[in-house]
Amino acid sequence: MVAVRANQIFVNLPVQDLKRSVDFFTKVGFEFNAQFTDDKATCMIVGENIFAMLLVEERFQSFITKTIANAAETTEVIVALSVASREEVDAIVQAALDAGAKQYNEPQDHGFMYGRSFQDLDNHLWEVSYINLSAFPSNQPE
Repeated sequence: MVAVRANQIFVNLPVQDLKRSVDFFTKVGFEFNAQFTDDKATCMIVGENIFAMLLVEERFQSFITKTIANAAETTEVIVALSVASREEVDAIVQAALDAGAKQYNEPQDHGFMYGRSFQDLDNHLWEVSYINLSAFPSNQPE
């Protein structure tokens, strides 16, 4: 068996209005790769090797034979991002809320892990968390 070790990840998300989505995520603090952008899709840079392809629904549908899920009614995926600090969690989620997102769930503080979540303009769920590995509970017997 071969172990999977991908070099990059591209999460594909359907959007109703590409310009509105780009404006929203720009306000949150994301940047875009113009090389992979046209009037039907854009490549949002999430991390060094992590990208979200925002595709207008017609373009997204061209890749699948199933129906696009209505994210206002169902959830197929939660995009979860890990960041460097609690302050960064708060800053990103606050920027999203200021740009029109809705809070999704109350903040979660487990001591070693802190997270918040929001629902973007197309109702996709995003979680942003900070994990303090030095405070992570040990599974080792004492």
